[in-house]
Amino acid sequence: MVIRRLVSRWQGVVLSLIGLTATIWLGLSGQLALYIHPRYFVFTVIMAVIAGVLALAAFALVPGTSDAPDDGHTHDGDAHTDADGPSDGHGSRWGWVWPAGSVLTIIAAVVALLILPPSTLTTATVAQRDLNGSASALTLKAPALPGKGDYSAFTVRDWASLLRSGAGQDFFADKTATVTGFISADKTDPNVFFVTRFVVTCCAVDAQPIGVPVYHPGWQNDFKTDSWVTVTSSFRANPNAASPEAIVLIPDSIKSTSQPAQPYVY
Repeated sequence: MVIRRLVSRWQGVVLSLIGLTATIWLGLSGQLALYIHPRYFVFTVIMAVIAGVLALAAFALVPGTSDAPDDGHTHDGDAHTDADGPSDGHGSRWGWVWPAGSVLTIIAAVVALLILPPSTLTTATVAQRDLNGSASALTLKAPALPGKGDYSAFTVRDWASLLRSGAGQDFFADKTATVTGFISADKTDPNVFFVTRFVVTCCAVDAQPIGVPVYHPGWQNDFKTDSWVTVTSSFRANPNAASPEAIVLIPDSIKSTSQPAQPYVY
């Protein structure tokens, strides 16, 4: 009886197992960080396992419609067949639609969750959200200024926070930054791009883009948006006085790099 119920509802079982497998695989491979904050890894994997067990139990134990008691009555309008087939002429003709839709749904889930590689947020998301526009992303974890003037450990978030704080050119005059991120274009100045990262508080849904402006005329000829680079440079006044980015990095060279294993900032 239990097996019959499971087989009659195999679509739900398969979809549940696909989601469970994908979540656990992402957790074990460390790629779950592309979707949620690392502090939620253990919780998410444990809850995925519990949910999988409960789903299987529900499929196995909850009666299906075929197990409903028969009241011994027939009703007008119920589908029926005779020697010539279904009386309404539609039952057998469209009977394949539901199974075919179920198979396509499962195939789509397998491709999306198990075959296609996980991907990070890109400039497409930056365009939908305000770069450096989130006060929480930049100020809730404001960097502590080093006593000995060693800024080598500063990240994109640290430098973006200092720039947002309104520190003047005198503050940045003797400081050199090394930042790694992906390229996103400045909407107002074609000579400037941002070395960009996403700050994740809970999951990718709340990710906020932050970036450090880099003045590099003609950068579009050398780099593509979303490509990862490492920039080492001192800060200077933007040659374009009309630009909203008054202080920028003006590097002599920019190094292409690969996306790091942990592309987000926490």
